Amino acid sequence: MSAERRWTADFWFDPSCPYTWLVSRWLVEAAGARGAEVRWHVMSLSVLNEGRDDDPEGDPEGYLWVPVRICAAVRERYGQEALGRFYTALWTVGRSGDWLGDLEGSLEHAGLPRELAAAGMSEEYDGVVRASHAEAMALLPGSGTPVTAVTGPDGTRAAFFGPVVSRVPRGEEAGRLWDAAVAMASVPGFHEFRGQPHAEPVFEEG
Repeated sequence: MSAERRWTADFWFDPSCPYTWLVSRWLVEAAGARGAEVRWHVMSLSVLNEGRDDDPEGDPEGYLWVPVRICAAVRERYGQEALGRFYTALWTVGRSGDWLGDLEGSLEHAGLPRELAAAGMSEEYDGVVRASHAEAMALLPGSGTPVTAVTGPDGTRAAFFGPVVSRVPRGEEAGRLWDAAVAMASVPGFHEFRGQPHAEPVFEEG
């Protein structure tokens, strides 16, 4: 496919969400099946839930800020491709169960300085997190993680939440889900489509 006819998919994610991780693996599969480029951005459940009386994430200590701050530091200093590598490493290197792996080890595996892990305990990149989160919210107000925005070869853009999956579609199955999501999101006046109730996420090795 020629460069001028290439699809792109901008993906905003909170790195701590297991369902978002599965969606990201679907997107990588779908991009391969449909000749698209994926570009990585951060959003934050901590920012999303600020000011709420309840705590839907059960994070009173604010730990969810830690991985997203490191992601923001990676994006700011090394670019979106490095962020994509780091995000992959977070969920595949030293991970146990349905939570992230070792932060410093994941940075090293992604070819990044281990010292970037210190950003997780600093407010230095909070402005970057908030600005990137605001970009996602401008596309899809009131949404959660993830937000996907697909731009077609003709420059038209469609944004949607998810799609939420509990296992990763592969190959042409991933491509068909891409086709359906883009088709629905591109229809003026389209708002929501729901499938079955959530199942437990299925993680694959590697």
